[in-house]
Amino acid sequence: MENAKNQIEEIVNRETRAWDTKDVALLMTIFHPDMVWPFPRTAQSHDPMDWVMVLGRYDYDRWKNGWQRLFDTHDLLNNHRQIRKIEVSAEGDGAFAVVDVDTLWRDRQGNNNHWKGRVCKVYTKLNDEWKLIMHTGVLEY
Repeated sequence: MENAKNQIEEIVNRETRAWDTKDVALLMTIFHPDMVWPFPRTAQSHDPMDWVMVLGRYDYDRWKNGWQRLFDTHDLLNNHRQIRKIEVSAEGDGAFAVVDVDTLWRDRQGNNNHWKGRVCKVYTKLNDEWKLIMHTGVLEY
């Protein structure tokens, strides 16, 4: 089980490196082909009745282009992430990580896009490799 936790920690850290370096190719390595990513409208939208589906089901080209657009139009001012918990299923085929996020982007007009709060990243084993299959949006608790 410790090896699985280390693998989950590596994928969380790989995602963080992708944001830090604006490396869209590296970011794309973490996603499961069935990934979905609901977003809360605000960091206080704890009720999923207020969530939206911005990205839809994972599509490599659509997601890659969308993240590249963010990287091309925003400066990353800070990206602090702290893993709070990693839980692996008894079967070793599912896991989640609780991560505190403080990521601040600024567009060319000076508008901030601040991702600040806690997320739950859900992973599944796919051909002996962990992939992110579901992710909550950033919520303040």
